[in-house]
Amino acid sequence: MRFIILVFLAYAASAAAWDDDDFEVFDVVEEVNQNFYELLGVTQEASQQEIKSAFKKLTLKLHPDKNSAPDADVQFRNLVSVHNILKDPGKREKYNEVLKNGLPNWRSAVYYYRHVRKMGLAEGSVILFIIITFGQYAVGWAAYVEKKFTAEQILNSRGKKLKKSGFDTGLAEILEKLPKPSIKDTLPFQIPRFLWWIVTAIPRGIVELKRQMKEREEEAKRQKKKEEEERLRAEREAAAAEARAASGVCTFLAIFVRYRSSRCTLLYKTFCCETPPVVTGGLWTDEDLAELVRLVKKYPGGTPERWERIAAAMGRGVPEVTHVAARLKDNCYKIPGQEPPEEAVIEPPKKVKTRKTEEGGGGSWSQSQQRALETALAKHPKGGAGDRWQKIAAAVPGKTKEECMQRCKYLSDVVRKQKQKEEEEREAQKEETSDAQKDEEITS
Repeated sequence: MRFIILVFLAYAASAAAWDDDDFEVFDVVEEVNQNFYELLGVTQEASQQEIKSAFKKLTLKLHPDKNSAPDADVQFRNLVSVHNILKDPGKREKYNEVLKNGLPNWRSAVYYYRHVRKMGLAEGSVILFIIITFGQYAVGWAAYVEKKFTAEQILNSRGKKLKKSGFDTGLAEILEKLPKPSIKDTLPFQIPRFLWWIVTAIPRGIVELKRQMKEREEEAKRQKKKEEEERLRAEREAAAAEARAASGVCTFLAIFVRYRSSRCTLLYKTFCCETPPVVTGGLWTDEDLAELVRLVKKYPGGTPERWERIAAAMGRGVPEVTHVAARLKDNCYKIPGQEPPEEAVIEPPKKVKTRKTEEGGGGSWSQSQQRALETALAKHPKGGAGDRWQKIAAAVPGKTKEECMQRCKYLSDVVRKQKQKEEEEREAQKEETSDAQKDEEITS
């Protein structure tokens, strides 16, 4: 045993003794296949100067520009390789050893190293592929044998414990079901299957990629649309907030303009810088009637655009102002509640008897009392439970139930007559228009 180990170590040492210069000498010897000294025309004991002179002479003779032989390039390349070996003392000494002892045995590792390292990429790839294929097939069989052996051990141990009949038959069936290695599971078959799978998967991959890109584009459009809607909503909310903040005073004053107060109309013009909205058909308070009397006196008859100015100052329509002014003129411009008492027919409420006849307008009414009356009328409509007018009178400060009833009746008569007046004016205007059209037809 010790002898074998020593031989192995000596062989390894001898194999490790070769270096790059030895391999270069071996390669040139195999390639030239001729005695280097004979090729240069010198003896083996020639000096470096003689070798150099012989190399120069042969260079002029064997150069491809002056040598017309078909293998001129090969001859010149061999000449240069031989000169490179002989001009180096170390390599020349190694070459002399080769001349004396010959090249290494073909069975040695040096032979395989020298030839394999010259192998091309394609040749080496094929050899490696074959080796991997056989190794893969061998590993598959080794794994199968291992699985089979392990299954037999486990099943045998369980069969001995259970001691059932027919166990051997079942064991054979189970072992037969184990998948055996096949040559189809090696690289020569796996690579084509893999390439085929790639080729067939490319169209599906392209379709899937297009679908995903389309989904991403749609999602981006939806997101962009959502952001645009949110931006517009935010802008609308900001604009509405600014409008509410800017029109807060105007909105507050417009509520009072609704009750036909000339002072509120002036404040509305001052703060809002615009003409207050014209509201027709509203209730006329005592302050509105007093303001109308004052404006009629301020703009006497003959003033240009008299009624337009009065209507603009009061924030009402011209027909409504003229109608109320005509009623006041018939009453000698006396405001209801301030004129001498007159007898009026009062509709007695149910289960209530009045002992005293009140004025036509229910006395003098302030703006706050008028607003309280309107609010109470809206809050307690007809048909409600209990005494409606009693509840309304309780909501109006300083007024009795009879006064509230008289006020409502008076205002209803005013509104009804105003509507009748407007209808009569419209009918008269239609008749005038029709007459004018007839006259035009006759003249034409």
